[in-house]
Amino acid sequence: MKVTQTAIEGVLILEPQVFGDSRGFFMESYNRLRFAEATGVDVEFVQDNHSRSAKGVLRGLHYQMQQAQGKLVRVTSGAVWDVAVDLRRNSPTFGRCVGIELSDGNSRQLWIPPGMAHGFLVISESADFLYKTTDYYSPQHERCIAWNDPELSIDWPLDGPPLVSAKDQAGVAFSQADIPA
Repeated sequence: MKVTQTAIEGVLILEPQVFGDSRGFFMESYNRLRFAEATGVDVEFVQDNHSRSAKGVLRGLHYQMQQAQGKLVRVTSGAVWDVAVDLRRNSPTFGRCVGIELSDGNSRQLWIPPGMAHGFLVISESADFLYKTTDYYSPQHERCIAWNDPELSIDWPLDGPPLVSAKDQAGVAFSQADIPA
């Protein structure tokens, strides 16, 4: 597994080894021992999630005030532009964002440690997005930062207005967001 550090400490791009031939391919999408050896992060995942979205759907920027989730994210069909925002107040990259394309073609995964807001935009006709979390979803602790916050200035690769849920449309400005201590 190739591991690349992004501009935000702890947010890692993972590129598993893919073995392909005329029949298709095989890859080990997760192995706790290999993940820990390659990243220096030993976590226990407690929940797996799978979403399917159409082109132009933008989900996020989500985070939880309590039960902060580390996420290992990947795409099994299609492509997304995946974004992490550093919400760790003591981090030198507090308020900075990183984005990367994840697709079924590049097999990349992104490790997003606890303390981040997360979102993605579907850039293919549709996308199946899978992710493992280190803590359980807790709707009462969930918060949302506006995907188009001018202070964050995320460079989403949009072809037009995104399709955003009512909940995400109500996301607050970064400067007004509840940020965990």
